[in-house]
Parts: sequence; structure tokens; C-alpha cells
Amino acid sequence: QVQVVESGGGLVQAGGSLRLSCAASGSIFVFNALGWYRQAPGKQRELVARIRSGGSTNYADSVKGRFTISRDNAKNTIFLQMNSLKPEDTAVYYCNVLIGPSNSWGQGTQVTVSS
Repeated sequence: QVQVVESGGGLVQAGGSLRLSCAASGSIFVFNALGWYRQAPGKQRELVARIRSGGSTNYADSVKGRFTISRDNAKNTIFLQMNSLKPEDTAVYYCNVLIGPSNSWGQGTQVTVSS
């Protein structure tokens, strides 16, 4: 099972940017899906952005045009570039790697956006 570790969270003012990273312990060259999810206090975990095996991406409506998911196969790393951050983006962000039967989640990284 691939292990994943997120980093890059922090406190930022509204309108600012953050770049989250997700380092995988194994190759992500072949995968079913690579994604970022988030969970705000009192709410269910929700999909933020995802890359499917064919290369297509999809985003939550609330982040379209502001967030971009990407990957670096050479470094086995997935990124989430977050621009124009809003207070409602405050949440714990989780990385998910789905490779065959292996479904891996990280421990999460906190993103807090102040108004």
C-alpha cells in the first residue's frame, strides 16, 4: 500500500495563495485516481479536485478557476495550487491515491483562511 504525506498547509489571509503537496512512498505513474479532499468542522469530507487515470480532471464547483491539481511523476508528488483563497476554504485537506485495490489517505494538512 502506498503511503502519502501532505504538507503545505497554514494560515493565510483571504485572497492569498497556498500550494499543498502530497508525497507518495511509491510510484504514481500508473493510477486510477489522484485526489484532494477537504473536511471542515461539522461537515462531511468533500472532493476538491481529482485527476483520473485518463488524465481528465474535475473540481468542486466552489473551487473551479481558483484551484489547480497537478502531479510530478518523477517525484511521486501531487500538488494542489490554491489561489484567491476564501474563509470558506478553511478545512483539513487530505490527499487520496487510488492505485488498483490500494486506497491511500494521508493524515491531512490544515488550511485556515482569515477574513
